[in-house]
Amino acid sequence: MDDCVFCKIAAGKIPSYIIHEDDEFMVILDRFPAAEGHTLVIVKRHAENIYEIKKDEGRRLFELVSATAGAIKTALKPDGLNVISNNGKAAGQSVGHFHIHLIPRREGDGVTVAFPQNDPPADAFINMVSVLREAFDK
Repeated sequence: MDDCVFCKIAAGKIPSYIIHEDDEFMVILDRFPAAEGHTLVIVKRHAENIYEIKKDEGRRLFELVSATAGAIKTALKPDGLNVISNNGKAAGQSVGHFHIHLIPRREGDGVTVAFPQNDPPADAFINMVSVLREAFDK
């Protein structure tokens, strides 16, 4: 994609701070970090979101995410780590190219990732399990 910032980074047209690179993926520092050591794992080929990631590619991707998390833990010794991927505008995706954020966290760092605390009734869970199991098997 000619106008995709991550495609340009993967092609070497935009400079980046590369931690790791192979034929399929790049691990780079986020240009606008939420915290020190905020890292991105990006798929080099253009894939809009997680729905376009192939099963075998996803397996290799998450092996790299795990290795990156280990490197962050060893090097920075954070108190915690957020692993986040926003998929679709409604989920906060701002760049239409699949990537995963690894954000090292420190107690009291001011970075927030918040989810509402809902309390659905048991039948809602039972129904949702049924719906998702049916879709999972397709």
